[in-house]
Amino acid sequence: MTTINSNYGSAASTSQLAGLSTDYTMFLKLLTTQMQNQDPLDPMDTSEYTQQLVQYSQVEQSIQQNASLQEVIAQLSAQQMSQASSFIGKEARFDSAIAGLGNDPATWTWHVDGTPASITATISDSSGKVMNTLTLDPASQGRYEWDGTLSDGSKAPEGAYTLAVTATTAGGDKLDATINSVAKVTDVVASGNDIMLGVNGIRMPLYGLVAVSAGS
Repeated sequence: MTTINSNYGSAASTSQLAGLSTDYTMFLKLLTTQMQNQDPLDPMDTSEYTQQLVQYSQVEQSIQQNASLQEVIAQLSAQQMSQASSFIGKEARFDSAIAGLGNDPATWTWHVDGTPASITATISDSSGKVMNTLTLDPASQGRYEWDGTLSDGSKAPEGAYTLAVTATTAGGDKLDATINSVAKVTDVVASGNDIMLGVNGIRMPLYGLVAVSAGS
């Protein structure tokens, strides 16, 4: 299943925590070795020893803070998952031009600022290849569903597709268009620090959700 806009914040935090733990262990080894091998007649300077202890304390505190932060993030993630599960079975709209083509058609809504005389739409796959080009009725702003049918009558494979809209006025001026993807939520999963909603064969981030309705 394709995941859209997922990040790797959790992996990065884990890596940083591992790095701090390594620094902590290395510091202890160096300090112990230094104390064992110091010259009794010329012991380590007290100020230097104190400075190293301060460094040790800072490293230890950083490790503890990171561990506590990870626990808080995990608790918040579980709470968000529980809340997001209420979206299952409902129609979700995302602030994204990417929609999934799966058991249901890929579906988008659009809105053009101004009064367009013509609207041309292109549908591209995840690699940017244009799969279909069509003309939309400028008088019927709203919703478009694509079942994957290509110009030669064949069907596009399931996956993530992007809709782009070019709207122009009668004078040829371009108008801004807002595009959202729409699909029914089928599952909720955690991906790193993000909560993802499964929608028609792809996964979209919860933070991109802009509307939820009962659906059809």
